[in-house]
Amino acid sequence: MHRLMTMKRLSVLFLATFAVLLVGVFAYQALVVAPEDRCEAGGGWWDAEGAVCARPISVAEKISELKGLSRAEASNLRNRELVELEDRLAAARDARNAEVERERAALAGR
Repeated sequence: MHRLMTMKRLSVLFLATFAVLLVGVFAYQALVVAPEDRCEAGGGWWDAEGAVCARPISVAEKISELKGLSRAEASNLRNRELVELEDRLAAARDARNAEVERERAALAGR
């Protein structure tokens, strides 16, 4: 009687499947994992959706390009903007706290 799955055929099938899976693992490593590792090792940011390695830039560099300022001047300008923003946030927080205290005093006076 002739059998379809002999030991020799099973071993060839197993080795072929193993080889295909092994090639798949190495292809995944080379095409997906390795570019991300190289990008991050080089100081970049890896975008997995677009498979893009982006270089981070300084806000001061961008401002200096747009306004024609030196990097130090652009950095100082950006720092002044941040201080103004922090001052506005602190004023808003203080106003909110004063309003809360006023409402507490009004409720306590009832």
